[in-house]
Amino acid sequence: MRIARVIGKLNLARAEASLTGARYLIAVPLSLECLRTGQASSAEELIVYDEMGASEGQLIVVSESAEAAAPFHPQQKPVDAYCAAILDTMDFD
Repeated sequence: MRIARVIGKLNLARAEASLTGARYLIAVPLSLECLRTGQASSAEELIVYDEMGASEGQLIVVSESAEAAAPFHPQQKPVDAYCAAILDTMDFD
């Protein structure tokens, strides 16, 4: 799992029928240094399947690969990245 910042949303003209009822977000993964300092990330953006309603600017927890499809088990869904949580606050010690 990685922490990412939502930078936008993706609109589709057509989507896989099994993926209705949610939306896609564009998010950029953040390194620990980016999280501590608030600086921008240079990582490549991800397209994230979201059922929670995350908004632009929010921090989210993203699961990827096989773990991204786990919430749908036993159904099969073509998802590569899934919004597993929305973060309210973070503390660094």
